[in-house]
Amino acid sequence: MIRVVVTGSECTGKTTLATALGEHFGVDVVPEYLRRFVLEHRRAPERGDVDAIARGQIELEDELAAGATDLLIQDTDLLSTVVYCRHYYGDCPPWVEEALRDRTADLYLLVGIDVQWVADGEQRDRGHRRDEMQQLFLRALIDRGLTFVEVAGPFESRSELAISAVEQVLWK
Repeated sequence: MIRVVVTGSECTGKTTLATALGEHFGVDVVPEYLRRFVLEHRRAPERGDVDAIARGQIELEDELAAGATDLLIQDTDLLSTVVYCRHYYGDCPPWVEEALRDRTADLYLLVGIDVQWVADGEQRDRGHRRDEMQQLFLRALIDRGLTFVEVAGPFESRSELAISAVEQVLWK
């Protein structure tokens, strides 16, 4: 099974793109567990929540992967947990880093920050630092030697680039 993860800084249209890819390819999309966590707890995550957030993301991925055949689209993965954990708290639990190494996707779609930032309650708070966050995501992908494609521009262009990138991985 091929795993494709949509990733990048906050409020870049990742969920919209992941949903469009799922619809295009007729497959399930693994949602972002953090969004569910924030809604359930009605607050921003704290350092002590990292384990629960990582485990929740893993559980969602495994649940949907069990029913997938050729392709699974993910609205995020542990890479985001690692990047944000390091950014907010200075480090990340070693087990999360190890789990990321064991669960890396076949393709990451790094979504550009060239869209308007929209506040979203407790989950999005770095509109003024999106470029910094995007560079952290880019560096994390490069440092880990992960396969990725940058996807930017208007939604239609993003979608076309993303579909093409996924097709290339599927037809390898």
